[in-house]
Amino acid sequence: MHVIDGECSTIAMSDKQHRNWCGRQRQLFGHPRGLTFLFATEMWERFSYYGMRALLVIYMVRYLLLPERADLVIGLAPLRSLFESIFGPLGVQPFASHLYGFYTGFVYLTPIFGGLIADRLLGQRRTVMLGASLMALGHFMMAFEPLFLFAILTIILGSGCFKPNISSQVGSLYVQGDSRRDRAYSIFYVGINLGAMLAPLVAGTLGEEIGWPYGFGAAGIGMMIGLAVYIYASPLLPPDALRCAPRDKIRLDASERSVVVALLFLLLPTSLFWATYEQQGNTIALWASDFTDRSINLIFWRGEIPVTWFQAFNPFMILAFTPLVLGLWSWQARRSQEPSTLSKMAFGCFACAVSYLIMAVAAWQSGGDKANWLWLLAYFVIITMGELYLSPIGLSLVSKLSPARMVSAMMGLWLTTNFVGNLLAGWLGSFWSTMDKMSFFLMIAALASITGIVFLIFRKPLRTMLNVEAF
Repeated sequence: MHVIDGECSTIAMSDKQHRNWCGRQRQLFGHPRGLTFLFATEMWERFSYYGMRALLVIYMVRYLLLPERADLVIGLAPLRSLFESIFGPLGVQPFASHLYGFYTGFVYLTPIFGGLIADRLLGQRRTVMLGASLMALGHFMMAFEPLFLFAILTIILGSGCFKPNISSQVGSLYVQGDSRRDRAYSIFYVGINLGAMLAPLVAGTLGEEIGWPYGFGAAGIGMMIGLAVYIYASPLLPPDALRCAPRDKIRLDASERSVVVALLFLLLPTSLFWATYEQQGNTIALWASDFTDRSINLIFWRGEIPVTWFQAFNPFMILAFTPLVLGLWSWQARRSQEPSTLSKMAFGCFACAVSYLIMAVAAWQSGGDKANWLWLLAYFVIITMGELYLSPIGLSLVSKLSPARMVSAMMGLWLTTNFVGNLLAGWLGSFWSTMDKMSFFLMIAALASITGIVFLIFRKPLRTMLNVEAF
């Protein structure tokens, strides 16, 4: 890092240097070897995050927020008073829903600052390692009930450092215009969901069946493994695109400003999608716990499906369906029939709406009794297809369109859609205790449908603004 008159000077590879670096990388299965290690690092980070996520609402509702324990948590009473000053009196479940929404939301707000720290100060590699270390510490702190809020804060800060920079490094493995980049993000998404699938089965089972500290501890160990993989893989990872960028050096030209405006247009509908999608770890977990007949009678196993295992359905199906979806897009591309980016994202929203219509039918059919767990299976099949048409496509879009000098910051900005979406998801989930369950699911389905319509409306103006047919 160079310092001139007390300020940092830009260190960035030129396009030619970047092409030369990419050309020297050894390939594995048609992609740079670095993708495999980024895949593994993200897999273990998602193991830690989704291990926590699978347990969090159930942990709060069944244990931590009960009157005899809530007073032990440092800072919880004033935080509850703050929430109640905004939302009115809150029972255990609505308070837990708001806490869940604020936690999962702020996990996706802090990446803005993590991207800026990487772009202007530490570089992407060091910021990723800092984030992984903080997340591991936070998961271990979860084992101590009084430190609950401090643990959550530590995980939030760590995720902010980690998430935008690991995602942007995937794009940096490829030169601009490389057609493999979309497929790389879909492969990377498999890593995300492999970790997310294993987490409920391991950390969720340990926490639910043996003890909460064991589940949270397993999440921390997973993050430590991810950090070790990342450090080992450092020689294969792309050099930091920009280690330090003074504010007066980042000025956008007209085309770059158009890109930023276009992405800003897409923040709102994407946020609304996540508000509907993120009921999985919140109200859907409560539906599985309290309103689902989880008994199963197979030749090789009889018993009840643990509640946390339902959180493994979605990532398992992503692993199963991703090759099918990629194959479909390739087949459509060969016939010049592949849907545009925003058409795919709109389809994802409509699929999400259908998944909640399925849950509404389940609530109506059960008539107040417990519904068969196969309804949840159908729900996860459809919502998974919706996710595959929206989430990795959004990541690829940001990577392709963002100015190279600020790709981490733009990735962090894009992840704020999860912040807003999770806050809204927590607020929507607070109605769970007071609404009829069929009406609740119909409300979520209606919101997802409106979001899909908004994406379709945005297609033409954004295509005109950027002169990009892919929209």
